[in-house]
Amino acid sequence: MRILGLDYGEKRIGVAVCDELGITAQGLPTLIRQTKKHDLEILSRWIQDYSIQKIVIGYPLRLDGSEGIQCEKVNRFTRLLEKTFLLPVMKWPETLSTKEAEEILMSSGVGWRKRKEKVDQLAACLILQSYLDNLGKSETGQV
Repeated sequence: MRILGLDYGEKRIGVAVCDELGITAQGLPTLIRQTKKHDLEILSRWIQDYSIQKIVIGYPLRLDGSEGIQCEKVNRFTRLLEKTFLLPVMKWPETLSTKEAEEILMSSGVGWRKRKEKVDQLAACLILQSYLDNLGKSETGQV
């Protein structure tokens, strides 16, 4: 099953897709937000091109586990995705994924301009990979 991973933001959406076996996440180009119609057209193209069967979207819970303002924005976007694409959309905890992505890129020696371009894509990969790793554990009874 191919799964699309999203790191939702108001200006950009990081995007990743898993391989056919559901083992690894690879980044796709970051979607620079324009209009709702434009954003959905781009996502629709990827959903068709990769035969996506499920979407995983990062759910930015606060450090104490409570929902904040950003969660409501993700909830609205999730409902729009479900209505538009008729696919299951899983919200996956992603607290600090962008910060983790920035740290990975910085420790790899990536310059700040390139980091800015890649951080959302890497955050989407981290979210999707976390989901896939947990899915693999639950299928083997290790959760």
